[in-house]
Amino acid sequence: MEYRRLGKSGLQVSELSLGSWLTFGKQIENNIAEDLMKMAYEHGVNFFDNAEIYANGESEIVMGEILKKMGWARDSYIVSSKVFFGVQGLINSTPTQKGLNRKHITEACHQALERLQVDYLDLFFCHRPDKSTPIEETVWAMHNLITQGKILYWGTSEWSAQEIMEAHMVAKQYNLIGPTMEQPQYNMLHRHKVEVEFTQIYKTVGLGTTIWSPLASGILTGKYNTNIPPEATRMNIEGLEWLKDKTLTEQNLAKVEQLQSLSRDIDITMPQLALSWALNNCNVSTVILGASKLAQLEENLKASELKTRLNPELMEKIDVILGNKPEHPNF
Repeated sequence: MEYRRLGKSGLQVSELSLGSWLTFGKQIENNIAEDLMKMAYEHGVNFFDNAEIYANGESEIVMGEILKKMGWARDSYIVSSKVFFGVQGLINSTPTQKGLNRKHITEACHQALERLQVDYLDLFFCHRPDKSTPIEETVWAMHNLITQGKILYWGTSEWSAQEIMEAHMVAKQYNLIGPTMEQPQYNMLHRHKVEVEFTQIYKTVGLGTTIWSPLASGILTGKYNTNIPPEATRMNIEGLEWLKDKTLTEQNLAKVEQLQSLSRDIDITMPQLALSWALNNCNVSTVILGASKLAQLEENLKASELKTRLNPELMEKIDVILGNKPEHPNF
């Protein structure tokens, strides 16, 4: 496992990390979640990603129990949470149980600490921008949590470059600590934000990125090229129908078919190709893996050592297949 700085910070994060979205407390049994975390940790993964909304808080409870049972030194791993949706989601939460106002940010942090059974969060993300809360209030709330020792770094998730820069402008104006990292979706089929929109802010504020959905919710594994498998997959989870509409298209499946042929040529699996491709972007701090089986995780962790197989010539071939070469490539 190799480690990368989280943006301009001095924090070293494993280039592959493990996330719990859709799996912990929902799709998989707790013993499987424990085995996944143990395997990841033993392979050098030091970052475990979570959020208040994942399985309505149950994901953090499961992860917290595992961390307690494993007894790993607290200074050997990084754990995160996210705030915005509330534990019950935007629709079912009351006005004070959601958003990025000072009250919810503060209470969400305390609740995450309790569920995860830790004294502080390494990373705390604003899960989405909040149009109803002044950015000054959000930046102050996050800064205060840092000064109180309850979080170490704060960041954003699915914010625009403009919104991130607004947060930094407020931080600069009031001499506060601004966001260190952004958690955007990034994969072969979803590239613009990471490769084009954020180009300048990597340089200006030293933005770190903890990317999610590197396999495009499973499409880049190749398993959907024939049909959607009947077993429990992300495309079959209730409430995620939007994944099918936005990503599971004939055009994307045709690209995956060509990419599979390319992966066979260099003797790696399709998931390993997709993950290695993401790792070859120098502005990616860590690639968050999601897994429901040990065999999946074991396969995907090998991308860390296989990424060197993707030489410039191969990367060019991939760009031709994808047909959407970025205007400002960061590879």
